[in-house]
Amino acid sequence: MKRITILIADDDAEIADLIGLHLEKEGYHPIKVTSGTAAVQAVQSQHIDLAVLDIMMPGMDGYEVTRQIREQHRLPIIFLSAKTSDLDKITGLVIGADDYMTKPFNPMELVARVNAQLRRSMQLNQPVAEHKAVLETGGLIIDPDRRSVTLYGNPIELTPKEFDILYLLASYPKKVFSAEHLFRQVWGEAYYEGGNTVMVHIRTLRKKLGEEQTKNTWIKTIWGVGYTFNG
Repeated sequence: MKRITILIADDDAEIADLIGLHLEKEGYHPIKVTSGTAAVQAVQSQHIDLAVLDIMMPGMDGYEVTRQIREQHRLPIIFLSAKTSDLDKITGLVIGADDYMTKPFNPMELVARVNAQLRRSMQLNQPVAEHKAVLETGGLIIDPDRRSVTLYGNPIELTPKEFDILYLLASYPKKVFSAEHLFRQVWGEAYYEGGNTVMVHIRTLRKKLGEEQTKNTWIKTIWGVGYTFNG
């Protein structure tokens, strides 16, 4: 059976070794690098199932690493950082990370989050008939197989989470989804305080769909209830 490979990118060797030790105990194969550049090279040169990234690394920070990874890969990314503000967390999630933990951290909690992200990734990669349909409405085309979105023929670049939110909403037009429902469906985790994360992703989605410049409202807010697709 093929071992699951997890990339650990952290310029603190002691932290990387600690994470690697706990992941090995769980049966994973850890690969450790100490810079953002090396992290990108590792993802480009071999198969990586999940990445644990520090944000503050020499040469290239974790944000830029995530941007470059997301250009070609959909592997789960967990930020593990000393940056603790809500803005830092939201920035990391909006850029394309799937989870965010702050230092100091509990290694066993990190392992649990790794397990959760890998389970979710495997579920999403399984063929599901209802997720194969290309959705078209009012000039907006959402292709789940290619993970692509075009609006009046123009490609719209979305992060994986933005795409998942849009596809879910567009799959059930006029149905109202609460922030909690969206978070559970898209992130595959318990809600806790995910409302702000959902709100930020909805805001960036609207901006990318050009709602600020046009009168079209693809995603409608039902105040006090949630969001619905208005296509």
